[in-house]
Amino acid sequence: MSPATGGAEIPAPASPVLVPAPVGIVLVSHSAAVATAVAELARGLAGGGDLAPVLPAGGTPDGGLGTSAELICEAAKAVDRGAGVALLVDLGSAVLTVKALLAEGDELPEGCRLVDAPFVEGAVAALVTASAGGDLDAVVAAASEAYGYRKE
Repeated sequence: MSPATGGAEIPAPASPVLVPAPVGIVLVSHSAAVATAVAELARGLAGGGDLAPVLPAGGTPDGGLGTSAELICEAAKAVDRGAGVALLVDLGSAVLTVKALLAEGDELPEGCRLVDAPFVEGAVAALVTASAGGDLDAVVAAASEAYGYRKE
């Protein structure tokens, strides 16, 4: 009992619940429209609530078809919360551009990882898993497992 409170016990303050930072997701496509549409689809299918950050990085800075290291780096920095960034790519030069950026090691935030996954299904699985609090390994695994989704 505490004399300062007239003998009543004061409960200890509750410990704050620390929510881990979410994994960020970047969708790299040769087309800005495709990357944006897949990001919107993933957000819609992830069910609302507090979603992990996801951004498109599609096309070239002038709006053409292609892959831009600059747009990829900007998107990765924007979604990075310190828990890693999953980079999903559509095809060809997008893969090569991300691999080159990862090899350089100084333009992307620490903890970025190229994910071998189908672009649309992998994006949805990655966002759902990241939004549920999955770490980078879980996000990569969920996206990669989307290769096994059967449609027949």
